[in-house]
Amino acid sequence: MESMRDIKRRIASVKNTQKITRAMKMVAAARLRKAQKMAENARPFFNKTRAILSGVFQSSWDTKDHPLLVERNGNRHLYLVITADRGLCGPYNTKVIDRLEDQLGDKEEVSLLAIGKRGRDYFKRQGYHIISEYIQIADYPDFSFAKKISDEVISLFSEEIIDRVSMIYTHFNSAISQSCRVIPLLPVVSPESGEESTVDYIYEPSPDLVLELLLPHYVNNMVYTTLLESKASEFGSRMTAMDSATDNAGELIDKLTLYYNRARQAAITTEITEIVGGAEALK
Repeated sequence: MESMRDIKRRIASVKNTQKITRAMKMVAAARLRKAQKMAENARPFFNKTRAILSGVFQSSWDTKDHPLLVERNGNRHLYLVITADRGLCGPYNTKVIDRLEDQLGDKEEVSLLAIGKRGRDYFKRQGYHIISEYIQIADYPDFSFAKKISDEVISLFSEEIIDRVSMIYTHFNSAISQSCRVIPLLPVVSPESGEESTVDYIYEPSPDLVLELLLPHYVNNMVYTTLLESKASEFGSRMTAMDSATDNAGELIDKLTLYYNRARQAAITTEITEIVGGAEALK
């Protein structure tokens, strides 16, 4: 059995760790509130853009000729993979990495655009081809950052360096529930295989020109929305993980305190036994 000094030192160490995890939980909860609000505010704007795009598709005759709508038969697949820059957020990073590896096909020529340090480091160690990387992401990504990413992706696709693009990110459902999703980004899915608009819009100067202007904005909005969803999910996952770590530290402190009391009682019993034995020896 450990000595009382060793157990007492372990109790002090776990208590210090518990203070850190409790503080990290509070920080994550504070950041989560703002990130969740930003993600929820972006959803109606994105959904409305998608509804308008659906209506333009129905009114346009030349949608198949647009560079962002061309479906190619090649196997060059680019994945935008969004992970965190830091750890201590439960299975958040692992789920995204596992989802990517489950998606990979044997016949695909896979390239990655890594967003987040954790994913970037893992993919480099595994020897994946990383076209570009973005690390040290702000806690609240702005639209200009999302546009930088989407402009690069659109350029790669338009120049036929890649044949299709998909995004793997974590969708924010609630503070304790997040789901890893894979969505196609390019070529943009036509309305025939997606939702249809119920509003009959009048387009000026023409549906084709509106479509040409709208498609890049649609891709920008999709990247921006997934970044916000991912950040909210990261903070929610970290808050939950630190809450569990704090509870586990409390349980460990209780166990160590019990061991300490047992060791203390054993030491007292030994001292009493030695005193009684010494007294008997003097008789």
